Amino acid sequence: MKAQLIFYVGVKGDFMKVGLFGGTFDPPHLGHYEIGKAVREKLELDEVWFIPTYEPPHKDNATASPNDRLRMLERLIAGEEGLYISTIEFNREGRSYTIDTVKALQKRHPEVQFYFIIGGDQIAYLPNWYKIEELKRLVQFVGVRRKGYSYDIPEQIQMVEIPDLPYSSTSIREGLKNNEPIEGLDEKVERYIRENHLYER
Repeated sequence: MKAQLIFYVGVKGDFMKVGLFGGTFDPPHLGHYEIGKAVREKLELDEVWFIPTYEPPHKDNATASPNDRLRMLERLIAGEEGLYISTIEFNREGRSYTIDTVKALQKRHPEVQFYFIIGGDQIAYLPNWYKIEELKRLVQFVGVRRKGYSYDIPEQIQMVEIPDLPYSSTSIREGLKNNEPIEGLDEKVERYIRENHLYER
């Protein structure tokens, strides 16, 4: 089953609770999938929307094309109830900042309460985000905390604890580049990577 994409259509029902999970997803791995599932279940959200960046604002470049990253993400969450993909930043192209994305989604979906999901390691960098004070007034931040890790948590951030998932896109890319054993890839995603010769150099 193909992952459902959200193209600015109306959301069914009133006062839905939706988690927004943005990222480069280069490549998307099982840790991303488990975070989406865990946050949805523990906060009793109606849905979680994965939002792949078109051009990351805080990185020089992604190593797979935007369309390849989207295709991989579709494969990762295909068939999982409550997990969807929003292509809002693809339709805008260029660099997108979180505040622009949140404002656009709130305008199109005024009946939805949004929660923005970040990893625990990102909390320390929040003060450096573009227009962060305004953004904190617009959306509830949800921090994902791994068991055994401690963070200095601002009051405005709601924390969700998940099992330790030792996967990272960086280590997966390096493993693929060096033809080493890798962990954390869904088999459909890995097949796509190898068929399209991604991350080989």
